[in-house]
Amino acid sequence: MLRDDLRTLWTEPRPPDAPARVRRDWALLTAGLAAAALEAALREDVVWRPVAVVVAVWLCVLPLWRRTSPLAVVTLAFGSVALLPLASLVVAPREPVGLYTGAVVLVLVYALPRWGSGREIVLGGAVILAVGALCVVTDGTPVVEKVVGFVFLLLPGVVGSAVRFRVTARERLLEQVRSREREQLARELHDTVAHHVSAMVIIAQAGRVLAGTDPSAAVGALEGVEEEGARTLEEMRAMVAALRDRGTGAAPVPPSGVADLERLVRTPGGRLRVDLGLDGELDALPPAVDAAVYRIVQESVTNTLRHAVDATELVVRVAAERHTVRVSVCDDGRRTGRGRDGYGLTGLRERATLLGGTLRAGPGADRGWRVDAELPRTRSGSGVHSRPRR
Repeated sequence: MLRDDLRTLWTEPRPPDAPARVRRDWALLTAGLAAAALEAALREDVVWRPVAVVVAVWLCVLPLWRRTSPLAVVTLAFGSVALLPLASLVVAPREPVGLYTGAVVLVLVYALPRWGSGREIVLGGAVILAVGALCVVTDGTPVVEKVVGFVFLLLPGVVGSAVRFRVTARERLLEQVRSREREQLARELHDTVAHHVSAMVIIAQAGRVLAGTDPSAAVGALEGVEEEGARTLEEMRAMVAALRDRGTGAAPVPPSGVADLERLVRTPGGRLRVDLGLDGELDALPPAVDAAVYRIVQESVTNTLRHAVDATELVVRVAAERHTVRVSVCDDGRRTGRGRDGYGLTGLRERATLLGGTLRAGPGADRGWRVDAELPRTRSGSGVHSRPRR
């Protein structure tokens, strides 16, 4: 088991989309150079002051590449740090050669497990441990201070590992949310298309039986409908089978849609008043769009009940235009400085994107939280069925 864990660590890739440089990198460089200049000017116990300043500046510059080349930066930085205690022993055993500004290497200790691959973490960790052991051995401080210093050296690496684990876990959870949304959408599409295609196949088969006295062209057309319908149904089933997890073959349930919104908005109870407005032809929406509209409103109502502070009213507007369906949900809750954009809205964004639409969520213009979505609707004659109000 330990061998497998080490092999997994060794083959771990770098985190994706690591930024090369951000604004705080230049702020760190400026602060480090200023601290090095100030320390070199004020301290009187520094041996080889020019060398110490050059090394300090070198250590302040190296963090600029800590995300893109973590192993190389750690090797160069700690290789330079390793020369300082050796020089201190040769020149004056009790006088420090380096500057305290060299503590900026702790940023590199954090960056190695945060941005490095598994191989870079192992090799860079070995370099850090070797240089740390050298500094502890050559330092004349008491044993307790040596232990504390060694722990202080490794602490940023622990923090970097924890941050990486948290970010990776969140990314995996977001991907699971997106995958579940894709699977749910695929099931809804499958159930709808399967119903209509199955009916098309049955009608075509009946047409073949009744076409005995009709022209041969009608029989050929019915055969084409049957063949195309059967092939479409087979391809759709194959696609959904690839998307579904094994062992989750639950019986299909008709998805809720716009017709269910009135029942949905009555559920919050007396604490929250919901103002629902429906405009346009909403009875003939494509089933996937119909279900997406319901899910957007449902998630928004749930988020308002859970997270909105002092919210008393929720305004829901669904408007069907010629080519699009617009959904707007906003509440009058008090702003707290903390967003409500969680995993549910992430899944809805994924659903809207798969349908060719967009979804935006954020603070309202005056107060509260607002969700706006725009979904495309197909032409009324292309695979759209009328959905009765329930």
